[in-house]
Amino acid sequence: MIVDYLGVAHELKEALNFYSQSGGKGDLTLDQQVAIGLLLTKLEVVEDIMAGFNYQPYFTASTGNKLNILKAAANYVADPQIKDRFLDAVTALSKIYALTAHHPEAIAQSEKISFFQAIQASLRKLEPTDGSLSNADIETAIRQVVDLALVSDTVINIFDEAGIKSPDFSIISDEFLEEVEGMEHQNLAVELLKKLLRDEIKAQRRTNIVQSRQLTEMLEDSLRRYQNQVISVTDAIHELINISKDVQAAKQRGEELKLEPYELAFYDALAQNQSAREVMGQDQLRELAIILVARVRQNASIDWNLKESVRARMKVMVKRLLRQYGYPPDMQALAIELVLEQAKVFTEFEVETNR
Repeated sequence: MIVDYLGVAHELKEALNFYSQSGGKGDLTLDQQVAIGLLLTKLEVVEDIMAGFNYQPYFTASTGNKLNILKAAANYVADPQIKDRFLDAVTALSKIYALTAHHPEAIAQSEKISFFQAIQASLRKLEPTDGSLSNADIETAIRQVVDLALVSDTVINIFDEAGIKSPDFSIISDEFLEEVEGMEHQNLAVELLKKLLRDEIKAQRRTNIVQSRQLTEMLEDSLRRYQNQVISVTDAIHELINISKDVQAAKQRGEELKLEPYELAFYDALAQNQSAREVMGQDQLRELAIILVARVRQNASIDWNLKESVRARMKVMVKRLLRQYGYPPDMQALAIELVLEQAKVFTEFEVETNR
């Protein structure tokens, strides 16, 4: 049975068609040579993508220099004009290599293949999980490296070598951002900042809808212009650093307003339109946000967002509060929907924490 390996399934089925049709009595040597031919073809594709980077010194370098070359290679591949093609090509190469790994010709190419896999694994660590490559897949690929000195977490966590240990957005400081801005490998700096910001946005989505949407728009706009080469890698780094600072400033804003995270989230939902800010002012919007959190908490139930009657009751409550506090009538409809959306997120949090 031919396994449907991503990127090589169709070619494998055609290449091994003779063996399948002969009821398993074909020439295995010939069939293996066909598979090896496909392996070398896929390898050539990856080598062509890497043609602009001299990675040959890697194979004779010391362990320390190998890591430096690996970082430089990952930085080269992280270029938005190269990255996706490289990742797809190495995935296809790895699938066919898994079928031919014990063949002498495959063994002869194993060190080069594992080098490409190590680059792929390093970049995959900075990508959101999409199910295309599991941690087990990465571990398997890395353990195929011939040089045993590199079969370790070091080769996967390439940013350790850049002096960044387990980056966490919650501990980002101005000093950290200056360190990232000064990184030698700027394409990798973009990848790192992209990962940190996306992780932060994902976390904020469970707390503050307005803020997470604003951050998403800013981030995706910068990345889109970077990938389309409208802005340089240096400009992209500066923009992502500024977005990072905006995130930190948003957290400080909650402290300045003396609002808890969910109170700030309702405040942001109410203050979305300028007329509400002008008519009510900061203090009144702040008070309304605090009251909304208290009322929503009192009415929270596991399925309030599923039962239409409960949602309708919540909507009436929000509408009365907006009128009571003088929220601009022309903006109430949009505000109510946004507040209800924020209330849904808040009640889910309340239900989880009170179980």
